[in-house]
Amino acid sequence: MSVHVLDVAPQPTAVVAARTTWEEYPALWPQLLDEVYEVVRPRPELAPSAGPGPIWRNVMLYKDDAPSVEVGVLVGAAFEPEGRVVPSHLPGGRVVMTLHRGDYVGLPGAHDAVHRAAAARRLTLAGPRWEIYGHPPEVEIEICWLVA
Repeated sequence: MSVHVLDVAPQPTAVVAARTTWEEYPALWPQLLDEVYEVVRPRPELAPSAGPGPIWRNVMLYKDDAPSVEVGVLVGAAFEPEGRVVPSHLPGGRVVMTLHRGDYVGLPGAHDAVHRAAAARRLTLAGPRWEIYGHPPEVEIEICWLVA
């Protein structure tokens, strides 16, 4: 698995923020994502890119290990908060990043690869990390960990 150190710009998002537990998170994130889609789908002008229709990319930002999370989508335009759906952004700065292709079962291994690469380069991971999801038929997941 190829791992890179990159400087990235902040990326705007529409999210619902929550503090949860790792045990509750697998059942919670789909609910949060549905809540975001209820707000953004009727507003295609918010999509960061378009094809035959708006193209949304799901994001999951883990701010800490509690975990405090933000679940939502990348957006390409500013918007006013609606209910619990608020504008936010993925952090900018130096990151250790890999691109995972394939089954979601391999995600922990991709995160482990980032940790190994950071240790080999003597980089300290700051804690915040995020995943940006592509869509079928070939799912790609961009995994980024912010460097301290």
